[in-house]
Amino acid sequence: NSNNYTLGYDYSSDALKVVRGTMSSTTGLIIDSTGAVTMPYQPAFMAHPASDQSNIATNTTTVAAFGAEDFDIGGNFASNTFTAPVTGKYQLNYSINFGGFDTDFGFVWIYFATSNTTIYTSLGSGVQQRTDGYATHSASVLCDMDANDTAKIQMQFSGGAAQADIIPSSWFSGFLAC
Repeated sequence: NSNNYTLGYDYSSDALKVVRGTMSSTTGLIIDSTGAVTMPYQPAFMAHPASDQSNIATNTTTVAAFGAEDFDIGGNFASNTFTAPVTGKYQLNYSINFGGFDTDFGFVWIYFATSNTTIYTSLGSGVQQRTDGYATHSASVLCDMDANDTAKIQMQFSGGAAQADIIPSSWFSGFLAC
């Protein structure tokens, strides 16, 4: 029945499969003839801004807006937030691209805000930029998340003008690693 799992060899695709139910049911794990392992329902997402997030406020916490999904296996990403469907270790990644970056910023913190912890990364101070304009920052982390824990990207700018924009070439991604 559909509540049982089957391990079997699928001659039509030359692959070893683990499926829920019969061999024609939902395939959860595939090992093909080359040894490649795929898990088509493994939680994973990638999102990017649908438009500029303009004039990021200074001296306050701002959530990065990711309004467009490139993919979302399992439907666990919504409203700028990833929600872990199961307990495990999740690989989270981001690249934030700024337009209008201000050299007068005192300091910029960009961080992974999760239910369990805040994982800080930093862009540095505005004076590290030669001129106002474009700047980018990328980071990755493997973090522990329990089922229903959440993760989002937040930032804080100290000082300077509220002129930095998060541009649509930015992205936020993640997947269940183990």
